[in-house]
Amino acid sequence: MTHLERFLATIERRPVDRPAFWLGLPVTGAIPALLKHFGASDLRDLYVKANDDVYPIEFPYHSPTGSAIYMAFDWTGAGPQDDEHRTLGGEGFFAGCADPARVEDFPWPDPALYIDRAQCRRNAEAAPPGRANLGMVWSCHFQDACAAFGMENAMMALFEAPEVFRAVMDRITDFYLKANGLFYEATQGRLHAVLMGNDYGCQTGLMLSRKQIVEFSLPWTKKLVDQAHAHGLKVIHHSCGAIRDLIPDLIALGVDAIHPIQALARGMEAVGLKRDFGGQVSFCGGIDAQNLLVHGAPDQLRAKVRELRDLFPTGLILSPSHEAILPDVPPGNVSAMAQAAVEM
Repeated sequence: MTHLERFLATIERRPVDRPAFWLGLPVTGAIPALLKHFGASDLRDLYVKANDDVYPIEFPYHSPTGSAIYMAFDWTGAGPQDDEHRTLGGEGFFAGCADPARVEDFPWPDPALYIDRAQCRRNAEAAPPGRANLGMVWSCHFQDACAAFGMENAMMALFEAPEVFRAVMDRITDFYLKANGLFYEATQGRLHAVLMGNDYGCQTGLMLSRKQIVEFSLPWTKKLVDQAHAHGLKVIHHSCGAIRDLIPDLIALGVDAIHPIQALARGMEAVGLKRDFGGQVSFCGGIDAQNLLVHGAPDQLRAKVRELRDLFPTGLILSPSHEAILPDVPPGNVSAMAQAAVEM
């Protein structure tokens, strides 16, 4: 099978020669050691050397607020953000807001001004041939809404100012629908799937009630999922943590796969997920990035990958249980994971 055929068959839970594999997203500090270990010249070459089936296509977005689509809004008025210093906990623009009409007071950005369509196309065209190209659209509308108030204020707004919260969600989602539409059009014929979602889980359960997530987030998620499907794209929905109670609702939205299987989170054991949901949705992840990838031995990594392959002969895109590969992960463990994942 080709890489793309394998990915599509895995996500559609059809027979495969082996399940698809995705290395994940090494953070900047982890890249030099990985390049050296794999003998790769750059990040693109690393995915090739790892025999990865999936290639992430970055979404170029550059504005005065930040250099990533997930930093498009300046909720605190502090100016440009970066990955190391942005927070959901700061006092946001809508803290204490009780009037839905005030939502229009925020300087909502127009994504068309900050998306280079030609660069979108170049990013997709630069992918290694034959891979499943995964657009990193993120579209974290609920997390953005939490930052728009400040996390604690946002949780209070669900009770005290629900109409304001919904109005903010409307505007944020409209932003992502327009941004994603521009990305999809610019990369037409080059993307095969997208990764989007919000973090709803802690290590032991959901951060707020399932009822609140269903009411105050998932209706807007459905708009984004439906848009991607209308462009012929598979949707991998991301949420860290113990989200087992939410999985039936994500299935009802029509997502094609759930990312990640966070191996050590309560209720996210691969055996139980396969038993209860394996006939309804696919998964991505499963290789513990909290302990095993960091502290395990290469033989332990290989054993875990083979265990997951036996459990999920299809329907699981083998990948770390968090997409980010951090600098404390030994490159030899990444190599052992990759070798076991792609062996025939």
